[in-house]
Amino acid sequence: MKNKYLSLIIGGLLTLSLTSCEDKLDIAQKGVLDYSFYYQTDEQAEAASNALYIQLKGTYYNYTMLKNALSDDVWAGGGGRNDNAELEGCNEFSFGSDQSFIRGVWESYYSLIYKANVILGHIEPDSDIKKMAHAEAKFFRAFAYFDLISMWGEVPLVDRELNPDEYQMSKSSKEELWALVEKDLTESINSGYLQEKEDVNDNTTWRITKQVAQTVLGKAYLWQEKYADAASVFNEVRKSGKYALYKGNYEDLLTYKAERSTESMLESNRILDTSNPFDEFGFYNVMNHWRMDNLEATSPKFNDYKDTGWGFMVPQKNLYDAFVAEEGVNGYRLNHTLKTYAQMNDLGVKLQKGKTIINEGVFMWKRRFTSAEAPITFWCSFNNYRWMRYAEVLLLAAEANLMAGNQSEADACLNEVRTRARLPFKTANLDAVKLEKRLELCSEYTRYQDIIRWKDAEALLKNQGSVTPLLTNKATSLSEPDNVVVEYRQYNTDPNRYGFKSRHNLLPIPATEMRLNPNMVQNEGW
Repeated sequence: MKNKYLSLIIGGLLTLSLTSCEDKLDIAQKGVLDYSFYYQTDEQAEAASNALYIQLKGTYYNYTMLKNALSDDVWAGGGGRNDNAELEGCNEFSFGSDQSFIRGVWESYYSLIYKANVILGHIEPDSDIKKMAHAEAKFFRAFAYFDLISMWGEVPLVDRELNPDEYQMSKSSKEELWALVEKDLTESINSGYLQEKEDVNDNTTWRITKQVAQTVLGKAYLWQEKYADAASVFNEVRKSGKYALYKGNYEDLLTYKAERSTESMLESNRILDTSNPFDEFGFYNVMNHWRMDNLEATSPKFNDYKDTGWGFMVPQKNLYDAFVAEEGVNGYRLNHTLKTYAQMNDLGVKLQKGKTIINEGVFMWKRRFTSAEAPITFWCSFNNYRWMRYAEVLLLAAEANLMAGNQSEADACLNEVRTRARLPFKTANLDAVKLEKRLELCSEYTRYQDIIRWKDAEALLKNQGSVTPLLTNKATSLSEPDNVVVEYRQYNTDPNRYGFKSRHNLLPIPATEMRLNPNMVQNEGW
């Protein structure tokens, strides 16, 4: 009996103490804002807009590596077979729906869309800064959907913040998706609140301008084969006079020397903070730089180039051959874009004796990585990320005008690019535009989506992954003369396990999305 009363007393005390504790713990959170208090001021609206640019910048690595790897411009490369199996899988079309680059890009796009929807849903456009936030949010949402449609096809259309019971959305039709893209971009452009450069020499490149939005709208029209609409928009960008082809050395176009040039339409700013050098990882630069641990610099004039690189995304020889067929071996643009092994040798770089790299005897020159842009450590670079340049606008305009029947405009656009490349006049036709775009924009993440929409991908990529090129110096001792050869190693013997197939015209919906969303339907063949 005594134990029974004791239990009751203890229970009562616990109840009292817990109630008392709950009252004391019911404290308002500090440093936490909810939607009812935030997004009220111009400063908060600007911070929300800046978050879109930060998200875009964080997307760059996966965005560029995935698109380049899926093209016929490059080999995956690296230090050896399986150095990066994920990139090899993209390059050889042996990937499945669980591929990490594909998932990463998909998630990045929907993160952009979410951040844009927050701005559009919570910021009242009652000031100029807030109206600009709305205009930029509509651009970013359309930018994300352009790639989602062109690479995945039908995807969920999310044009507002979702309630928890709406998360498992089904696909929308392409017609609905393209309509949203067109609406968002048209409203953004017509708002009058996107920035515009004062003139061609204004080096404002990190905020979305009216002309950048017009270019993406023109691309949306072109991908839908609305050629007259596309030509009209691209021609407006040209007539604005806000952009022009870079007049400096062509080889500097993608280096820090040409940041914010007349040709650059959109860049992500990167800075060198000596107190925190790892804040600006040059991971992309290092991945794409030559495999310097297996190469050696034998000339002082080559000491400017970073001594460490990982040798991914190396040019295919068929890209070099396409340059030579159009420009000759001494072509100005060719020799400012690519270098052969012999040319690298002349510059004072050679493959170490007994070493092998994945390479077909061609090196990407226009993406070279120099000591000047990474003075602290080899993987921290302040070279800005490039998203779009005016040469792409001209070549898009050439195609749109050609297909719309505006031959003289198509000729003018095509030959503006060719003149800078020191090539003679050529009458525009579709083959000429395709070739010029490949050469001018090689390794600039446009090729894959182009060959998909042109329906050229299967023919161009059907055997990709059947072999891997190995550049080897067969000399093994200092006394032996160099003997550098290209050999092709067959690692994949089953043609069902490599090469572009019809299902690759659309990327697979990521496996995580399929597992979490019972309303999602996988793309055909996956």
